[in-house]
Amino acid sequence: MIKNIVFDFGGVLVDWNPHYLFDGYFNDIEKSNWFIENVCNTEWNAQMDKGKPFAIAVQERIAEFPEYEGAIRLYHKEWMKTMGEEIPGMYDLIKSLKENGFPVIYGLTNWSGETLPVVLKKYPIFSLIDNIVCSGDEKLLKPDPAIYKLLLERYNLKAEESVFIDDRLENVNGAIALGMKGILFVNAEKLQKDLKELIG
Repeated sequence: MIKNIVFDFGGVLVDWNPHYLFDGYFNDIEKSNWFIENVCNTEWNAQMDKGKPFAIAVQERIAEFPEYEGAIRLYHKEWMKTMGEEIPGMYDLIKSLKENGFPVIYGLTNWSGETLPVVLKKYPIFSLIDNIVCSGDEKLLKPDPAIYKLLLERYNLKAEESVFIDDRLENVNGAIALGMKGILFVNAEKLQKDLKELIG
């Protein structure tokens, strides 16, 4: 029986995309694509998600790509411009869950501990999330088994009674490997169907 529902944040509750910042900065989609794939890329961003301070990560990246110093500094200074809107339908879905048998909702996110507090304040959907494990604070990244175990132990949850929802398959599989149920997020409508099949 499922008693606990755990949500990823980026791509599930809110939209995050560095193109929102850099497409306008470069005013050239090819240059923007190259920069996001090679300079301020996923692997580099994961360093902050694992707890490296932005200031240090930025200085290291500038040393490696000095010709892009302005754009790299912009990523730090204007980071909130990489944020989009709440994912359509998710606020109402979570509100309904809280009103129908799941009063406590959990979050498990790969996110910088520096930027998450600002995001939590900006978006109303986070008022529905009660307990959060943030990778940047814990210095652990999904799909490392340790971060799922930390969530379960901190909030006294049983894996077999918990379902984890993420838009990245490797993170879903990480939860499943520890005995949790897992749902790959596509959109709110499909998630509602998937949850209904799982919990009735």
